Amino acid sequence: MFGALNRFISRLDSEPQPQQTRPTTGHGFQVLKNTDSNIPLDPWFDFVIGINGRTIDNADPTLFTTEVRNCADSTISLGVFSAKGQQIREVYVPVPPPSQQEQDGQPVGGSLLGLALQWCPLNLTEDVWHILDVMPNSPADVAGLLPYSDYVIGSPDGTLRGDAGLASLVDQFEDGPLRMYVYNHEYDVTRLVTITPSKDWGGDGALGCVLGYGALHRVPAPLNEPSHGPGETLFDSGNNDNSLYHPVDPSRTPQPTSPSAPGADFLVPANLQFSDPSPLSSGGPPPGKAKKARVHAAAPVAGLDDYFKEGEQKSRELDTSSTPKPGGGLPPPPKAGGGPPKAASPAPPPT
Repeated sequence: MFGALNRFISRLDSEPQPQQTRPTTGHGFQVLKNTDSNIPLDPWFDFVIGINGRTIDNADPTLFTTEVRNCADSTISLGVFSAKGQQIREVYVPVPPPSQQEQDGQPVGGSLLGLALQWCPLNLTEDVWHILDVMPNSPADVAGLLPYSDYVIGSPDGTLRGDAGLASLVDQFEDGPLRMYVYNHEYDVTRLVTITPSKDWGGDGALGCVLGYGALHRVPAPLNEPSHGPGETLFDSGNNDNSLYHPVDPSRTPQPTSPSAPGADFLVPANLQFSDPSPLSSGGPPPGKAKKARVHAAAPVAGLDDYFKEGEQKSRELDTSSTPKPGGGLPPPPKAGGGPPKAASPAPPPT
């Protein structure tokens, strides 16, 4: 039986385990540019995958443009997939009136919203490289790369595809300036970094940093917790909307079943169950022999000195009671050398 169990466990270990990350299959309109600061869409990270509750499964931009124009002077809802943490959210965007929907007589779609969109697969954002460690005085250190919080997401000087995409691009720009888009998840900002790869800086590698690639090094969700000033509560959300508070109806508050004694200010739980009173609380002693009350029961109240004096007095009484008293019923011990008493001789017979 144990052999079959071991074979079953070994077979489970040999099978590949499913990944816990959300699969990024499918396509969507990737946001390449956002000129409207009122629309919360991040270029490169966000993909529009739905509109007005329907999934976008067609790459034809005309259908998207028509849907936007049909919602003129109203609000549309966009289903957005974010590469930051692989999350899906809903974004509501106002649409301008029909008078602003044409430029030079031509209808506009995404540009009407101030967006530049491109149809592409969602797994495009999986090609990122996590900066794990930066060596001192290395090209990565000189360029200002930050360990554990920076991610290389792309480059205007070339295409980064696959796990060897960054290495091949670095080889092409050895001893020359290379521009890279770097995202920092602690500050939630993307910056353009210029680095000069070189193998003569005095250490290992052309960049002088340790890189991570794969499912464990995807771009995480940003740290949206705002920074707090001195004296502010750490867990205060800052929302002072009184409509979120719902007071309890006093008529629904449970009342105690029995009134409390007058003048009692104690708070007694309503669900507290009291056990039956013990025989000691009935007023009289229990049947049977009553134990003798201990004299020193209240000794700690009087003080430690009285307690010690009482113990010393009891000890003296015990020593005195163990000494035999004179004139007792027991005979005195025999004297030394006296020997046992002689028996009386019988009287001589008469002659």
